[in-house]
Amino acid sequence: MTPAPPAPSSTPLPPVAAYAHCRRLAKSHYENFPVASRWIPAELRDPVAAVYAFARTADDFADEPGPSDEQRRTLLADWRRRLHAPSPEGHPVFTALADARARYDLPVDPFDRLITAFERDVAVRRHPTFDDLLFYCRHSANPVGELVLRLHRAWTPERGRWSDALCTALQLANFWQDVAVDARKDRIYFPLEDLRAAGVTEDNVLRGPATPALRGLMEKQVRRTWDFFQAGRPLLADAPPGLRRELRLVWLGGTAILQKIEARRFDTWSVRPALSPWDWLRLGIRWWRGEPR
Repeated sequence: MTPAPPAPSSTPLPPVAAYAHCRRLAKSHYENFPVASRWIPAELRDPVAAVYAFARTADDFADEPGPSDEQRRTLLADWRRRLHAPSPEGHPVFTALADARARYDLPVDPFDRLITAFERDVAVRRHPTFDDLLFYCRHSANPVGELVLRLHRAWTPERGRWSDALCTALQLANFWQDVAVDARKDRIYFPLEDLRAAGVTEDNVLRGPATPALRGLMEKQVRRTWDFFQAGRPLLADAPPGLRRELRLVWLGGTAILQKIEARRFDTWSVRPALSPWDWLRLGIRWWRGEPR
């Protein structure tokens, strides 16, 4: 059940307690890739956890079972109100976020864009064109990369472009990995224009199995996603050393998912492609050798 925001508290919450709440929330959720890992400088782990907690909670408002769409919109509207409120109102996530924003001069725009993405999750289950899907990625994924760069005091317009490409690639890879998972939520991330071009229906995508036409549809999306991974690759060599190590592992993990899809001849309907402990061991060896360069 999606939690409601706590009522305002008259007792100011100390940042240390607020950050502890964010760390617990981060550790309680499964993700494909590590959050606030040991490769991130120690002083950044709490701010990264605060950013994650902000996004994770809003995502749960939009996507977890239970609330009606009207309730979801109300929760997200309140989340946006709290973001722009002059004080954290005793909320642990916003207490931690206020401290992180003040210390690292984080702009409000990336957080606003994340809420826009979650609002679209409530209202939009189909994307007419690939440009529409990229609009969603610019709001759901790219802001996180910008915030991580800014926390490392490493944001520049050029790095921002590389980060956007990498974040979009990771988001797209997750879409193609989770086709069957999203189908159970009546979500389709393939652009509808591509369905028409491939001669397949929404019902084909939702139900499978992986026909030649569906495999061709998936192959087109995987090829596009590779292009975004390659466009973001310069960031792996240009980012600060601690972040560089993290990004290399994330890049290896994301591209390994695409390789899994390719190895299954673009069928993610019958089995969800996932990385096994053995896969992570192989990726770890490649990472230790300095790949990708």
